[in-house]
Amino acid sequence: MPEIRLELPESFFFIVKFPGRKFTDEELYKIDAVNEDLRIETNADGDLEVLPPPFPETSRKNIAIDARLWIWAEKDKTGVCFESSAKFTLPNGAKRMPDAAWILKERYFALPQKEREERFTRIAPDFVIELRSKSDRLRNLQKKMKEYAASGVRLGWLIDPYQKRVHVYRQNGEIEILENPTHVSGEDVLNGFELDLTEIW
Repeated sequence: MPEIRLELPESFFFIVKFPGRKFTDEELYKIDAVNEDLRIETNADGDLEVLPPPFPETSRKNIAIDARLWIWAEKDKTGVCFESSAKFTLPNGAKRMPDAAWILKERYFALPQKEREERFTRIAPDFVIELRSKSDRLRNLQKKMKEYAASGVRLGWLIDPYQKRVHVYRQNGEIEILENPTHVSGEDVLNGFELDLTEIW
């Protein structure tokens, strides 16, 4: 396969289509390696969805969110959490990199060790967070959140610090928008977890 180097024309999301072609996991790994400064996902059609790396302020907020989720998960002991470099293959074939994710231990460790060590683990998380950054278009994130719910993700938060809203996506298709909340609850999926949003706003 020839080297595929991608150039970002601006700071926003774009799609690269290769009609009639779906890349193998090995090919996608090589594309990631050549374009290591970019975040590359694939949709269900196999198209590459490309974003710039997070800006420093978004990175700061991501780490704050990841740290709070990890601290809770260490105490709770029922699941394992992942940060934004983890890429999951969803049932529809899309490969997604949520900003934070959590999976029940019984589900995650039911996967063979070899599969857990693959570059694109074939499992839909139980819980995901997407944090909107300066480069993200809201409608693209909303579409991704609906895809997560349709793929079996039980609870998802789309955190929008620009509008000070949290879009809560549930597996049953329900979407709730919280206006300027100080906290958001993990409900019955992450029992006892609450994320303080005051530092995110």
